[in-house]
Amino acid sequence: MKVTVVGTGYVGLVTGACLSDVGLNVVCVDTDLQKIENLKNGILPIYEPGLQNIVDRNFQSGRLSFSTSIKDVIADSDIAFIAVGTPQGEDGSADLKYVLSVASDIGKYASNYLVTVTKSTVPVGTAEKVKNAIDTQLENRNLNFSLDVASNPEFLKEGDAIDDFMKPDRIICGVESEKAKDILSKLYQPFVLNGHPLIFMDIPSAEMTKYAANAMLATKISFMNDIANLCELTGADVLSVRKGIGSDSRIGNSFIYPGIGYGGSCFPKDVKALVKSGVEYGHNLRILQAVEDVNDDQKNVLVKKVIQEFGEDLTGRSFAFWGLSFKPETDDMREAPSIVIANELIQRGAKITAYDPVAIDEAKIILGNKIAYSDNAYSALQDADALLLITEWREFRSPDWSKVKSELKNSILFDGRNIYDSSALKSKGFTYYGIGTK
Repeated sequence: MKVTVVGTGYVGLVTGACLSDVGLNVVCVDTDLQKIENLKNGILPIYEPGLQNIVDRNFQSGRLSFSTSIKDVIADSDIAFIAVGTPQGEDGSADLKYVLSVASDIGKYASNYLVTVTKSTVPVGTAEKVKNAIDTQLENRNLNFSLDVASNPEFLKEGDAIDDFMKPDRIICGVESEKAKDILSKLYQPFVLNGHPLIFMDIPSAEMTKYAANAMLATKISFMNDIANLCELTGADVLSVRKGIGSDSRIGNSFIYPGIGYGGSCFPKDVKALVKSGVEYGHNLRILQAVEDVNDDQKNVLVKKVIQEFGEDLTGRSFAFWGLSFKPETDDMREAPSIVIANELIQRGAKITAYDPVAIDEAKIILGNKIAYSDNAYSALQDADALLLITEWREFRSPDWSKVKSELKNSILFDGRNIYDSSALKSKGFTYYGIGTK
């Protein structure tokens, strides 16, 4: 079975690499010549634990290759995944121009039956547009065969993408024919040997499942952040509340950790896109609008706590950031709370020095020279008025507190992820601010 994956971003590269790792012949296609040349030389465009080894191993074996031409590889493909970007439009909707452009190219160059699979996160109804784009080109070529279209949304967590692909909770496939179902069943057979469910459904339901899943997780995060803020006002401790509700099997412990809001490439964009879809169909998704509003506000929670301690005018104040990426184990800065927090503090006259294990280069693209950057956690603390824990990287979990204290001008800590023991730190002479904690 030969597989073509169009798009070598986060989803496309992980998909192509993992499929090749179970023995399939995979070609990853991208129009960016430099990106393709880099991949051929072992230079990946993203940071994802474990991905480098898989790409290197399968490229060397010949199972994984890279190309800039759909025309050159699509003719003998059995499956073509569309895994290109769906950037957010100004109105919050998903921009499908890249998806439909790939679909059109598949129709221009396909010479035999294949299954075209949308892997990108796309609104309900996109597969129908993909089908129309392909059929239009086939008709222009006077060809009398048709191609099946399927939806196979990804459920990859940045930082855990390899495990998520290799050992999925579930694989969702929306299909329109038994032939497409059979091909996808064969494709994913290596990934369901241990009982992981392969769930087939109609295409619109598969498209909706992806959005509904991310929207539900985002809802849990915003709900817990809202409760944390109320805990501070009432004197309750959100850490105790979290344990109390998380022990209920109907709720569970996942995604109920309060913090400074969600970011990344999925949750913000998908919530906005789903809200926009609701508007288009005349149905206001009021809960999700509130989820988005709460998340926007939550990114300012640490700013409010800094102002509470130091006042509105932060001229002459200096702050250390530990972490910049939106979550650990990724260099992704898209919609990261660190961006909002940094800009708000800078507007009030503050200076910031930040350290992140992998996201410094991305941060420099986004924040530029508005902040300073350090090459280790402790040097970022020098003469800072306070430390702000932004991203809960493992290396920040058990620091040398005596060294932290000696480097800081003031022993003040703003814990944006509630990873530290407030009582222990207070006993060491720190002023501690958490999220919804005492």
